[in-house]
Amino acid sequence: MPRANPGEVWIVDLGLAAKVRPCLILGDYPKDDELALVIIVPHTTAVRNNRWEVSIPKTFLKTGVFHLQQLQAVPVVRLQRRIGELTEEELRLVRSKLSELLHLAPPAT
Repeated sequence: MPRANPGEVWIVDLGLAAKVRPCLILGDYPKDDELALVIIVPHTTAVRNNRWEVSIPKTFLKTGVFHLQQLQAVPVVRLQRRIGELTEEELRLVRSKLSELLHLAPPAT
């Protein structure tokens, strides 16, 4: 299986309740001695207009948002295929908003 990298958007099987949907990869691909999990944020077309939704229009995505409150770790075997990638600036925006949500210091630039 190809390795997913931070900033890439993959189609991910999130199970029966959450369906198969695009997800932004945030964490590094696990090393051999780590759990085979990757940190993702799902993309949704069910926009609720709250502060933890980040809209990043891309041609490979339907109109919608990355919903930061749905941050989760998923097994790498659930990653199906890569569909695109965010720019460094777009990824920085997501990470900044996520830092705010989790009350973390902003990422170093």
